[in-house]
Amino acid sequence: MEPITTINGKAVALPIENIDTDQVIPASYLKVTDKAGLAEGLFQAWRYLPDGSLNPDFALNRPEALGATILVAGRNFGCGSSREHAPWALQGYGFRAVVAPAFADIFRNNALKIGLLPVTIDEESYHELLSHIEEDPATMIEIDLPNQRLIMPGGRAVPFPIDGFARHCLVHGVDQLGFLQQQEDAIAAFESQHAVAVNTLQPN
Repeated sequence: MEPITTINGKAVALPIENIDTDQVIPASYLKVTDKAGLAEGLFQAWRYLPDGSLNPDFALNRPEALGATILVAGRNFGCGSSREHAPWALQGYGFRAVVAPAFADIFRNNALKIGLLPVTIDEESYHELLSHIEEDPATMIEIDLPNQRLIMPGGRAVPFPIDGFARHCLVHGVDQLGFLQQQEDAIAAFESQHAVAVNTLQPN
C-alpha cells in the first residue's frame, strides 16, 4: 500500500445521498478475482446507457471530470451491503479519496484498509465545496492526512476526523497485517519474557 500524506487532486461532485454499494459496483462483479477489472463496473447503471455507450449526462463521463482523483459524494455514502468491492472499484478507477458529510461505517472501514481515504466534513463546508466545483469544474483540493485537514479552494482549512491507528497505517503505507509484521521483534521479546515469568511461577 502506498503511503498517504498529502493528496492534491481534481474533484468531481456526485452529490447524491444514500448511494449504496450496489450502485457503486453491481453484484455481478462480485465473482471476479482480479481487482483491476472492477473499475469497469463502477457506477455501471449510471455510467452506461442501455446500448452500452457512455451516458454523457453522468458526472464522471463529462469532459471536465477527466483525471479527477477526489470524489465529493452525498451523505451516507457506501450504505447497503458490506462488499469490499465498492472501495476497490473506486480506487481502481483512480480515486484516492472520497469526501462526504457522512459515510456508512462498513464502507469507511473497508476503504481505510485498502488506502482509499474517506474524508468526513461538516455540512457547511460540504456545500461550500460543491459551490466551488459548480463554479469551476477544474477545482483542486488538498487533503493533509497527518494534520487531518482538507484545504478548500479558497485556502480555508477544514478539519476531519480519522481513527488514529488507521491514520498511522495510511501515512506509513501499511495495512493491518503489515503493522503486525513490523512488531515481530517486540512480540518475540514479549513472548520470551512471558515464558520466563511462567516458568518462574511454576512450583518445583
